Amino acid sequence: MSDVEKRVNEKHEGGSDIEEEIDLANFHEKRAGRLVVDPEEAKVEFGEAFTSRLKLSRDGTKILWPQPTDSPHDPLNWSDRKKAMHLLIITLAAIVPDFDSGIGIAAIFALAKQYNTDTDTINNMTSNWSIFLLGWGGIAAVWLIRRYGRLPVLFWSQIFALGFLIGCTFAPNLKTFTAFFGTAPQVTGLYVVTDLFPFHLQARKLNVWTMGFIISPFLSPFAFGFLVARTTWRWAYGIGSIYGAIVCALIILFMDETMYDRHVKPIPEPMANGSLRYRIETLVGITGIKMAKYRISWFETISSPFQVVWRPHLLGILLFEGILFGFGIGINVTNAVFLGSPPPRGFGWTEFAVAGGYGTPIVAVLLGELIGRYNNDFIQNWSIKRNRGVFYAESRLWACYLAMVLYICGFVLLGGALQNRLSPGAIIMGWGIAETAIMINTVAVYAYCNDCFPKHQGEISALINLARTLGGFSVAYFQVPWAEKHGALQTFGCEAAIVAGLFILIVPWLQLRGASLRERFSM
Repeated sequence: MSDVEKRVNEKHEGGSDIEEEIDLANFHEKRAGRLVVDPEEAKVEFGEAFTSRLKLSRDGTKILWPQPTDSPHDPLNWSDRKKAMHLLIITLAAIVPDFDSGIGIAAIFALAKQYNTDTDTINNMTSNWSIFLLGWGGIAAVWLIRRYGRLPVLFWSQIFALGFLIGCTFAPNLKTFTAFFGTAPQVTGLYVVTDLFPFHLQARKLNVWTMGFIISPFLSPFAFGFLVARTTWRWAYGIGSIYGAIVCALIILFMDETMYDRHVKPIPEPMANGSLRYRIETLVGITGIKMAKYRISWFETISSPFQVVWRPHLLGILLFEGILFGFGIGINVTNAVFLGSPPPRGFGWTEFAVAGGYGTPIVAVLLGELIGRYNNDFIQNWSIKRNRGVFYAESRLWACYLAMVLYICGFVLLGGALQNRLSPGAIIMGWGIAETAIMINTVAVYAYCNDCFPKHQGEISALINLARTLGGFSVAYFQVPWAEKHGALQTFGCEAAIVAGLFILIVPWLQLRGASLRERFSM
């Protein structure tokens, strides 16, 4: 039992006044990974007097965590329409990094011809290197976000990403081309979701945001593969730049700062001004600089990811997710080579056929979002009911079991289809099943880690982002040579076996030991 709950019980038993001792805005952080959600259970644990102060969902069945303040400037109190707009924009922004990187896949053969080199060299320079850099960019973004807010970091990252992509569009040679790459942090979304939505809605909203960056590397090969087949590859990068410009415009016109310093008393509310000058200053970071005095120091900011990453209940799941997602990145980068290269190396598909093939993972991710939307809600509600009104973070990991079954089936089928030159239907089914599994598993991992570390959403998002990029950027270097030497079935079968082994070692252990690990190591 936490010190806070002891004080609550003292209030319940002895009637002492704890109004000033307990801060409802941050009460949910005291026992990370364990939340009393049912109001009736709260009466048992905390007493009726304390429970009467808690705000509930509209239907009255769930306690809102975090507890909203009474201020209209609290993002938790924004209208549903405004929240939906922010979720849409942050999802569109999350598409940008991998979407930009994936343009190189669509243009791989055209770039190789333009610069008189081979497809492996283009893959390594345009896709693999940019994937590697995306992960490290997220860590740097967290440092800035913790000090200056969500909005200015999101705005400037998109501006710089747009500038680099325009540079790719007009690159005169391969050296210049590879020096300019689009990168933007994919950590802001988890912050925004937890800023806007209470606990019981977060998994569903994370499903939407996660879908954005998982589907993004397939959108550009699918859309621009047809384009590059008919015209120059520069048009692909040009249209990608137009998309980046649209995202920047949406951020400028509709996004507000969602960071609300509820840990500070009294809570500072610069947004109460509401003037055009305030909006401009918030967008470019001036307001964030002024607000930095209320926030943690630079030392705490920079050291925070390193203080979080070694926690055993986080480190294990990062390793599992990084390898699982990483092999999926490898499929995306190398399938263009497998499918487009002439026999015996590949299938000899036309550029139109390869582009059409990338519609497979798009449909698969959308299907994964649909499955995850209902599956996560079912697991959450079942867990709360099973534990008599209390939710435990480890229940999120039940979704990983479904994901692993699909993952193994998808990888083995895809490997067999590539090796034995099976029909396009077999390739599509294997690829699609694998990507559906990745979508389901990734949402579960984000939700679990967020529940375990409610004060460190940015660090969690950045570390998961880093894990998946470190796990995936190098796969394309060895996946094609391995498959050519020993067959694609061995390649993809071994990758599935590695992930299955990590799953067996990590996920059941976290479900059994997670509560004690959280009690000892959570921050």
